[in-house]
Amino acid sequence: MPGLLLDTLNGKRSERVPLWLMRQAGRYLPEYRELRAKKGGFLELAYDSEAACEVTLQPIERFGFDGAILFSDILIVPHALGQDLEFLAGEGPKLSPRLVDAHLRDLSPDCSRYEPIYETVRLCRQRLPEGVTMLGFAGSPWTVATYMVAGEGSRDQHDARAMAYRDPGALNDIIGVIADQTIAYLRGQIEAGAEAVQLFDSWAGSLAPDEFERWVIEPNARIVEALQDSHPNIPVIGFPKGAGEKLPAYARETGVDAVGVDETLDPEWVARELPAGLPVQGNLDPLLLLAGSDRLEQRVRAILEAFADRPYVFNLGHGIDRRTPVAHVERLISAVRSFEG
Repeated sequence: MPGLLLDTLNGKRSERVPLWLMRQAGRYLPEYRELRAKKGGFLELAYDSEAACEVTLQPIERFGFDGAILFSDILIVPHALGQDLEFLAGEGPKLSPRLVDAHLRDLSPDCSRYEPIYETVRLCRQRLPEGVTMLGFAGSPWTVATYMVAGEGSRDQHDARAMAYRDPGALNDIIGVIADQTIAYLRGQIEAGAEAVQLFDSWAGSLAPDEFERWVIEPNARIVEALQDSHPNIPVIGFPKGAGEKLPAYARETGVDAVGVDETLDPEWVARELPAGLPVQGNLDPLLLLAGSDRLEQRVRAILEAFADRPYVFNLGHGIDRRTPVAHVERLISAVRSFEG
């Protein structure tokens, strides 16, 4: 039976608003930290299907969220494309060789790296309570490309943005390969049991408008079209963080089934400017959840009221901060579920 979240992503409105949180499976939970201590590094945990399934289910068991987001990482795709990947304590992910000074043709792809991720999806789908939606995901091509080009994350995505101007053909080749891989990877997740998928474009906000059209909208539209062609009943959520005033164009031109909204946007503006009836997700500032001030309930109500006339999924404007107290998450859940519009 379809659950509340899946119904909402398919455009249905209900008296109760579905709720899940980006990065809900992770470091803010003591049970996650305990398991991670036993299993070792992040990548080892992500590739251990049993352990990754356990992590995926932990927030469902604790909080009863309406969706379970696959525990994995957007850099699985460049790892499968042949870049070495490691997560260094205190430094974040590192990829090598960097494509700012290497070529795609130098890499040796290994698509077997997707198999443990698919197995995690299969296990989770088998073990989830009825009505909880299994969510798969991948990074969008631009965001993944910024890591592949620079070999790591950066504040302004300088290397990839410079390549876009200096050698757009080279970046276009990289983006094209990532898009092809992402289509195959998400199809694999869907065939393993994912009931909806999300495209994370965490660095979409760093691009000028014409560059946004080329490197964000065009490749995401290609992915969405391919997924809708092969799996027309699987909703695709697009999340272009930092898109700002470009969000309505993204929603119209990519063809996504739902749009994720970051915390920088006025929810009333979003509700007014997006296509009528398009499901929306997100908008609460993760740092407000971290702070847990008296403004939390007030902001929850304002967001829910703004989106009262369209299908809406409550979520954050980005991932939950690892320092967030569990009690604050419980407050948030209570505020959302007690709301009466």
